[in-house]
Amino acid sequence: MINYTFYLLSFLTLYSAIRVILARNPVISVLFLILTFFCLTAHYILLNAQFVAMVNIIVYASAIMVLFLFVIMFLNLNSEVEFSKSKGLRIAGFVSGGMLLLVLVASIKVLDQSPLIQQSNLPIGLVSNLGKVLFGQFLFPFEASSILFLSAMTGAVLLAKKD
Repeated sequence: MINYTFYLLSFLTLYSAIRVILARNPVISVLFLILTFFCLTAHYILLNAQFVAMVNIIVYASAIMVLFLFVIMFLNLNSEVEFSKSKGLRIAGFVSGGMLLLVLVASIKVLDQSPLIQQSNLPIGLVSNLGKVLFGQFLFPFEASSILFLSAMTGAVLLAKKD
């Protein structure tokens, strides 16, 4: 039974991911992206990763997709829109890319300093252990990525702003 469920979910995931790319209407594309995220969540449940499945639903399928729909409707993509490649947008792109590179380098540096598997008495996979690692060992990359998301949202508002 699980094999049939896996194959059905895999087919549905691939179909909806292809429809995300091929859809001409951006709202339809976002709706297929939401379906893709729900199918991936079902895959996580089949892999017995319930925490990752719930985080995927909460963060991606709800919050990020609502933000995407809001930005698409805010930009009014039905009219002809020309984006000028101004110097300020290029600088903002370089700053955002640099911050992403900084997060990646910091993550790799922390990963090189610590062993991959740590011996502990605590059970693996608990949310409290994840929080301790995330807000202890990986605090700087976590905070840098939040600044990166803030700059991305600011860039979306600036792109949608009318002169």
